[in-house]
Amino acid sequence: MSLKSYSTINLVVRDQVILKKLTLRKLTLKHLAFTIFAISALSLGVWTNNQLKSDFSTLDNEKHTWSSLNGKWVVVNYFAEWCVPCLREIPELNHFYAQHGVDISMFGVSFDKLDRAQLAGLKTKYDIQFPLIQSVTKLPWGQPPSSLPTTFIIGADGLVKKQLKGEQSAEKLIQTIRYLQSL
Repeated sequence: MSLKSYSTINLVVRDQVILKKLTLRKLTLKHLAFTIFAISALSLGVWTNNQLKSDFSTLDNEKHTWSSLNGKWVVVNYFAEWCVPCLREIPELNHFYAQHGVDISMFGVSFDKLDRAQLAGLKTKYDIQFPLIQSVTKLPWGQPPSSLPTTFIIGADGLVKKQLKGEQSAEKLIQTIRYLQSL
């Protein structure tokens, strides 16, 4: 074999190796771009899902997660229209909300499953001034109470600190919360 044909073979082989390397680089870049795109799309999907997810929504169409309330104390009161002590405590709960609603979040929950119009009617009829929860998908205390009225107090850490059974006054609620905060 002549030196010229040996050089030609070397050039062809070298060109094929370079071509293969370039092809591999192209494929690697395509795979890398696809992988980055896939991870970005997945991350965006997870973020969007978390943004749309809520643990409960109020009659005013505000969506909340219990964790979004961390850092604040929360009072959640279960009531029903047929529960006389529940109706008697509404003015006290309104008073508590007027005095402490900026520092302590407060929500009411109808024990009965009411649609939006029925719940709005109840809010108007009994002059309930604090937000009412329309729908709940997750409860920090597991399940609705077995008796009424029942009030749950959730600490700033998001944990249920106390379950109060029976009629509450504004003064008793704030005393209980102050005691729990001192622990």
